[in-house]
Amino acid sequence: MTLPAVSGETLARRLREAAPNSVVEWSEAAVWVEPGSLDSVASVLHDDAEIDFKFLNSISAIDFVEHFELVYHLTSISRRHTGVVRSRVYGREEPTAASVVGVWKGADFQEREIWDLMGVRFIGHPNMKRIMLWEGFDGHPLRKDFL
Repeated sequence: MTLPAVSGETLARRLREAAPNSVVEWSEAAVWVEPGSLDSVASVLHDDAEIDFKFLNSISAIDFVEHFELVYHLTSISRRHTGVVRSRVYGREEPTAASVVGVWKGADFQEREIWDLMGVRFIGHPNMKRIMLWEGFDGHPLRKDFL
């Protein structure tokens, strides 16, 4: 059974009320937010009684060369709906985004994996170190520019 998805427009409307300046754009399927606002966006989506995204399914990262994109798949078990939040992170040298571990503990290993393999550092993460490769490994092997 597939749960219905909350539209990006609905998510954007809620976020603009509760977390001003966090929304960049939206589509029918997702809302894009500022990478530095991810922690406040996560809190709003977690605590809003109508949205109620208490469950983080996954965080993925995509390397588009000109930017990285983080994709958060969320579920409300009580409301029986899903949602997608995305964020574009620019820069190849020190790409950063706010950590959501304070809201969803399940983000811990997922953020560490993204740091390890893609090089996006999550500000505010309590243990931001490699999870798959050894400390001192040179580079991030899932980047398109990794040799």
